[in-house]
Amino acid sequence: MAGRSTWWWRSAAGGLADRRGALLAAGATAVAALVTTAVAVTATWALTATTKDAPQAPPGGEHSAVSATSAAQPARLRIPTIEVDSVLVDVVREPDGTLEVPSDYEVAGWYAGGPSPGEVGGPPAVIAGHVDSSTGPAVFYRLHELKKGSTIAVTGIDGVVHTFAVYRMADYSKTAFPAAEVYAPTDRAELRLITCSGDFDRNQRSYTDNLVVYATLDGGAR
Repeated sequence: MAGRSTWWWRSAAGGLADRRGALLAAGATAVAALVTTAVAVTATWALTATTKDAPQAPPGGEHSAVSATSAAQPARLRIPTIEVDSVLVDVVREPDGTLEVPSDYEVAGWYAGGPSPGEVGGPPAVIAGHVDSSTGPAVFYRLHELKKGSTIAVTGIDGVVHTFAVYRMADYSKTAFPAAEVYAPTDRAELRLITCSGDFDRNQRSYTDNLVVYATLDGGAR
């Protein structure tokens, strides 16, 4: 009886050890799968973070035309419907012909080579911003939610607020960006907001398209 009991104990202990080993192996496999998934998600955001929202800049040199109605340099952008409230920094035309975008993903940039928002006559004023970053949504992440009639408020350094109304939105491929159309001169005070859109091309480390919001001065300055 003693021998049989010893044999049963050894067999049972061996079985428990085998089960414990199998459970540990399964647990390790599950943890490895979770880690792999987390790394993949993190890598996706990391790729996005290296992307610049770089649309084609307005053609020609610096803006030099004197408009019929001047406006002060812009200082702040507010878009209430999508909870945007950003100071504005100056951006310029890059040597490769693209528009510089702010280094801060939470801040929008005004193209200082063009007119100030609110100026009448000539090309439109242009404000650009990032759509996302390595940590999540950026300043223009919700820009696509705007609709015809949405309002955009730009405050100048003089405290004057120019309110614009959206009248058109369009997505353009970066390889066929219609600069002549987007930046066409007009006899009204116009504004363009630009960010990245479309699919994220992992090979090019860039979004495929640009979203352009067209807006015109609504009700003048106040």
